Amino acid sequence: MKLLTKSDKLISGLKKIEIEDSISLVNYLPYRYEEFFYDDETSFYDKKRVVIKGKLNASPRLVKTSSVDITIFYFRSIKGNLYVVKAFNHRYLKNILNTNDEYSLVGQYNEGRKEITFISIKKGDFEEKDRFKAVYHIPQTISPSSYSSLLKRTLQGYKGLFVDIIPVFIKNKYHLMNHEEALNKIHFPLSEKDIIYSKRTLKYEECLEYCLKNRIIREANKKSVKKESIEISSYRINDFIFNLPYSLTSDQEEVIREIIRDMKSKALMYRLLQGDVGTGKTLVAIIALYANSLRNKQGVLMVPTDSLARQHFENAKLLLEPYNVKVGLLVGSLSLKEKKSIKEKIKNKELDVLIGTHALFSKDVIYDNLGLAIIDEQHRFGVNQRNFLASKGDEVDLLLMSATPIPRTLALSLYGDLDVSSLSSFPGKRREVTTIVCEEDSPKIVGLIEFCLMNNKQVFIVCPKIESTLKKTKSVEEIYEKYKDKYKDKIAYLHGKMGNNEKIEILARFKDGTCPILISTTVIELGIDIKNALGIIIFSASSFGLASLHQLRGRVGRDGQKAYCLLVDSFEDEQEKEKLKFLETCSDGYEISQKDMEMRGPGDFIGVKQSGFPTFSCLNIVSDFKMFECARDDSLYICSHLDDNECFRYYDYVVERMKKDEESIPLFD
Repeated sequence: MKLLTKSDKLISGLKKIEIEDSISLVNYLPYRYEEFFYDDETSFYDKKRVVIKGKLNASPRLVKTSSVDITIFYFRSIKGNLYVVKAFNHRYLKNILNTNDEYSLVGQYNEGRKEITFISIKKGDFEEKDRFKAVYHIPQTISPSSYSSLLKRTLQGYKGLFVDIIPVFIKNKYHLMNHEEALNKIHFPLSEKDIIYSKRTLKYEECLEYCLKNRIIREANKKSVKKESIEISSYRINDFIFNLPYSLTSDQEEVIREIIRDMKSKALMYRLLQGDVGTGKTLVAIIALYANSLRNKQGVLMVPTDSLARQHFENAKLLLEPYNVKVGLLVGSLSLKEKKSIKEKIKNKELDVLIGTHALFSKDVIYDNLGLAIIDEQHRFGVNQRNFLASKGDEVDLLLMSATPIPRTLALSLYGDLDVSSLSSFPGKRREVTTIVCEEDSPKIVGLIEFCLMNNKQVFIVCPKIESTLKKTKSVEEIYEKYKDKYKDKIAYLHGKMGNNEKIEILARFKDGTCPILISTTVIELGIDIKNALGIIIFSASSFGLASLHQLRGRVGRDGQKAYCLLVDSFEDEQEKEKLKFLETCSDGYEISQKDMEMRGPGDFIGVKQSGFPTFSCLNIVSDFKMFECARDDSLYICSHLDDNECFRYYDYVVERMKKDEESIPLFD
């Protein structure tokens, strides 16, 4: 179903938000609605969005300044109240507004000046069909009117062609609309009821498909069994743990018991290990790899970045090689000769543990006897991808790890194909990081940098982008230019587009303190361990989700000393400031994750996926939790009633969707 437009500008703009056909267009849902009901003028308050009806008292006049043109006019509402209206950079208003016609005005009220800042104006009344207007996250190159016109044209042009697949008994059970009606009413609602029922329908469709996919994979997992159950020596595991340079928490001990129990079982392990930043997931992974070596099988640990792989490689070598467990590293920055050597060793079982990035699962990496695959930052991989990664051996136990913890009951619904283990205790002393929200011109920024330098400590500076196209979003390049003359050879920057050797060199200089100030993108979020880092400054902090900010501040204070995190922004939106202030008083990863899900809503609208959760078009993981429970029960019913035509038809539809998803998985060549 191709896009019903020939406009290259519109096609190009839509491509930026991954809309390339009519299906993706109609499935790209509004993130909010504007309502056009006339306000009671006695209830105006400062910064309130207001809608009033009336006439101009006099023709508009244009005031030019060096930076902006201001169109000013006096507007008398039908209730007799007179308001000064200011419109910034809307010169055309002077030519189209007159004193004879009646208008509906939308603006923001300034209580102190009794003024209204102009948003929009319409001749006459708002008709019933115009009372609700869907608002979308679209590029500035696309006008809302052209986007709305294309949507309307698409829904009319493909009328009758949208698939309605949900079983009728489920639609009747929850009073759901048909799919096409729901799409029409979510984009062009005539009432609040339209919005509520269309959302409920589309949410449940999405939820049921997700839960059924999990159910299908769970059932397939149960059928996957090992030829034999291999015993793992408890004595040797206990000896390994006893000789560690630090004690395990009770949480770690319990999780290790669960993992080893799975590894001993004839059923294959499919387990998620979740835990807050600093709860010791990596150590659990290393112990699991050691246990795997005791049954004479190979193990792999895959992480998202080259630098993190090298860090884990060094730690694993330190702990495992005294026990004659041979550890290798396979990352993109190795030379062809080095890669070839590693691949030969893993094929000939000269290595017991291999640590690396996606390269671990390239077609030409052949394992002699792979028994355990551990995937860190598992949320970067879909359900089908996880199974593909485990397919490099005949009987591979799979352990996934996530540093974005959520309550266990919620985790069981979201990751229904997995068993769930959780770490909530911190080894040794709990990390103490003081978090402060501040403006971009705050002296606290330079103050924290100087404090870190004075105490021979390192400081991270984080920006959301490498180079910024938005004025309000700070970039790595912009901040580096701002401070490079002041700090000279003490400052460097790091981002994902740099060569691996350059990144390794910069991180080494940062780690040894010769270059104690590092400006970076969120590449440092993924587990980089600099024990001496005392401060982190995050610019354009409102661009990030709360869970991502919590992960970032987990980079400091890792040696037990008190550390500091500054959340810096211009704060054009007071709500964003309030969101960030939540982190000043909360350091509990579970609570932060839940708050993050509540505030972010169903999808990821800022362009960069920053959470550890599945991304949905309209579902909100927290507020729609009860829906997950219903869908989980319905998916079980469907699986156990495949002799029913409707159940089988829907089941078959979901299976075909899963096959298409699997076909689109990159094979990491």
